[in-house]
Amino acid sequence: MRLAAAALASASLFALAPSGPPALPELMADTGGGSQLITARAARTSATTGTVIWWERRRGRWVEAGSAPARFGAAGLTEGASRRQGTNTTPTGLYDLPYAFGIEAAPGGTATPYRRVHRNSWWCQDNNSRAYNRWTEPRPSDCRAAESEHLISYRDQYAYAFVIGFNYERPVRGRGAGIFLHVDGRGATAGCVSVPASAMRRILRWADPEREPHIAIGTAGGATAITRY
Repeated sequence: MRLAAAALASASLFALAPSGPPALPELMADTGGGSQLITARAARTSATTGTVIWWERRRGRWVEAGSAPARFGAAGLTEGASRRQGTNTTPTGLYDLPYAFGIEAAPGGTATPYRRVHRNSWWCQDNNSRAYNRWTEPRPSDCRAAESEHLISYRDQYAYAFVIGFNYERPVRGRGAGIFLHVDGRGATAGCVSVPASAMRRILRWADPEREPHIAIGTAGGATAITRY
């Protein structure tokens, strides 16, 4: 009987023991308060590639729902709070995901608000415009075309995209505009995060606005470590 009781106690302790290292979101300072999270992590600030993982909270624990290789800015990553526009850097930090958009129709099952791109759809990046860091349709007269993105011109990258809430709610002029999670182009981005088209479709089907998804962008360590956000 003593041996049986000891075995039962050992089994109970084993069942309560951690099954492995904690999931990345468990190590973060903040995950946005919802139960869905995307992490985009690079090895260091000079890196232009890394990994995107989307997570969801189940029964009090964060579990991985999918992953994909990621690309970052051609000049790497930099602290979002001090980023400057035109530097080709991806801003680190924790951000919301206001809405999605695309040249293609939303994948079946998409619950996130999704906006279709038309021929007169622009993203204004002109620091002198009242529409700075906003979708405009059509482009307003105070927003120069040379300082904006004609969205339909990026047929591969903007087939599907998620707006990343960097410098979005209260835009600071000169900090940067048009930071998205989008489909891969030919190489590194101008400051966005990109993944293969198949991954973007999966993310759009997975994201549930009622679960308040956020995205955390950062490095494996150092001042811009993703665990700081």
